[in-house]
Amino acid sequence: MMHSQTDAHAMKLLDLPLMLRLKQNAIVLHSELGLTEDARGQSSALLSSIVFPRGLHTLLAQRDEQNVVGQFRYRQGELNAHIVYLAPTLEEREDDSIWLHMLDAMAAQAGKTGAQSLVGEVELSHRLFETMRRAGYAVYSRQVIWRCGPLGAPPAPPGIRIHAETQADQVGVAALLGSTIPRIMQAILGPSTDMTGLVYRRDGKIEAYIAYSKGKHGVYVVPFVHPEVLDEASDIIAAAWQQIERSRKLPVYVCVRGYQGWLENAMRDLDFSPWLEQAVMVKHLTAGVRQACFEQVGLGTSGGRKPAATLRMGSETKIQRDPL
Repeated sequence: MMHSQTDAHAMKLLDLPLMLRLKQNAIVLHSELGLTEDARGQSSALLSSIVFPRGLHTLLAQRDEQNVVGQFRYRQGELNAHIVYLAPTLEEREDDSIWLHMLDAMAAQAGKTGAQSLVGEVELSHRLFETMRRAGYAVYSRQVIWRCGPLGAPPAPPGIRIHAETQADQVGVAALLGSTIPRIMQAILGPSTDMTGLVYRRDGKIEAYIAYSKGKHGVYVVPFVHPEVLDEASDIIAAAWQQIERSRKLPVYVCVRGYQGWLENAMRDLDFSPWLEQAVMVKHLTAGVRQACFEQVGLGTSGGRKPAATLRMGSETKIQRDPL
């Protein structure tokens, strides 16, 4: 009896028509990119990486009549690679063998490029969550993406002053990140290198760092707030929101991770609604040092977590959830 074999190879120009067809039903596992950039057009930065790679690696897996495209992003010098999307999405009760093969192929390729870990964010209710666990991914954190807008930020009290991060803030930001992110997660869950930072000081000490990125379709925010300023969290986020250009014209998405779940009250105070509930899943590729170098770069050279959203391209899915 003959057994079907799965082939996986780097995407070629000849494969482009197939990729453009499959991506119409893709699932995005990188929230920062998926919520800020164009994930639908044929020239999308997330999808067309053959001619202009920009650190994007695209693979095609084929078996019999099945085809799966997978893409991850890795930049030299970073610790982690991040899955951008898989296409088509994996449906309930569907044989996931070719998706498992694609996840393995991406991990192998990411390891060859120098990444120590491969990261993806997936909705807890999605079939792909269990498939990724079977492929050796561990859940590092849970996170909820909160959505609001387009809508102007409410006014913050005059005493809440936020300023753009400067070189002089790097040590203080590093200290804050080191004290707010659990140590085992620091190499994975630091702000991405693409993000801009806003700083809040109280009594001369940096107590909050609001990292954000923006694109054509939205603003993505990851707050790092010390528990000592818990009572000011909503005002700090509102003040940062006011300073982010285009936030009045675009939806604003705030990523609240499980270790700072108390920020959910601030989100409700600001009229945000829970939109996506995800697991940050990680597969370690090497046994190298995984401690984030927060002391060297204020934005963190953690390889980033732009962590991201498990979105179906061309559709929006709201969630109803109980508090974590």
